[in-house]
Amino acid sequence: MIFKRLRQDIASIRQRDPAAHSWLEVVLCYPGLHALVIHRLSQWCWNHGFRVLGRFLSHVGKISTGIEIHPAAQLGERLFIDHGTGVVIGETAIIGADVTLYHGVTLGGTSLHKGKRHPTLEDGVIVGSGAQVLGPITVGKGARIGANAVVLTDVPPGVTMVGIPARMVMRRQQQSEFCAYGLPVEDLPDPVVRAIDGLRGQVGALLERVHQLETEMHGHPSEGCARLPHAVAEEPANSDEPQVAKGGT
Repeated sequence: MIFKRLRQDIASIRQRDPAAHSWLEVVLCYPGLHALVIHRLSQWCWNHGFRVLGRFLSHVGKISTGIEIHPAAQLGERLFIDHGTGVVIGETAIIGADVTLYHGVTLGGTSLHKGKRHPTLEDGVIVGSGAQVLGPITVGKGARIGANAVVLTDVPPGVTMVGIPARMVMRRQQQSEFCAYGLPVEDLPDPVVRAIDGLRGQVGALLERVHQLETEMHGHPSEGCARLPHAVAEEPANSDEPQVAKGGT
């Protein structure tokens, strides 16, 4: 059983990291794998009542690998912690199968009570480097958390989250291949630009309506209305940068 899980771990690392050229390299040089082995030992001690020994082993693992995993954390099969330095996984965290965590990820708690206070990551989740997933929230199956995002609320399955606080920027249309660091390199929408485009469209519609009302009331637009920047409504909605329409002052 132990060696079967170890073989699965090595195979999953080689599948998700093109820099892993052999099983021997993975065994000797991957701190994420070392941290998993140490965690299984510390968790056995924790579950059998040797809690101080379990915490001590996790502390040894932190010193030797740079990855801190509480002995009580529940880790699923084929977890891949890439690079690993600075990863923190709290006591009540639950991680599903085939999850990928990059360096600097924190699965932390936001309260002082003794119950569930750390996140749950369902199967296939990818969490980019430096991301903070905080509180007793659930990250849905297949979701992606972008680098340096701060996630404070539940994440639906199959979406991509970026920003501080994290917001959904896209939903996966179908099951795709592994996405390193939780972000696609192409076709990633900018939520700020998208919001500005929406506001520009609404302003253009309002200006057009004002123009129609002035015409209905007076037979022609008033002098002030005639000088309004109608070009706002005509600008392309997918512009990368907001443009200021020209008009009278």
